[in-house]
Amino acid sequence: MAKRAFTIDTGKERIEVEGHAHRNVAVKYLMKRRRSLLSTKDPAKVEKMYEELPTDVKIMGKQLTKAYRVSWEKKGTGEFVGARFTFEIAEA
Repeated sequence: MAKRAFTIDTGKERIEVEGHAHRNVAVKYLMKRRRSLLSTKDPAKVEKMYEELPTDVKIMGKQLTKAYRVSWEKKGTGEFVGARFTFEIAEA
């Protein structure tokens, strides 16, 4: 399966990316945001970045657009107990 062009729309910005499926593109983008939170040392900057995390993400392909609702947690309580900055993604 070849990679296709997608556009990620978070409401604040639009990002052009390539990927295989709508959900996989969304997860990859959200994991990048999570990794930047985990690697930042300054607590004030981490708090500011956490407040700016997207809660709604639209993934636009050439023919189909899918919207996802993202719920973030500072400390994981569900499947990943104790992990920092976990998220759950559900199709809206």
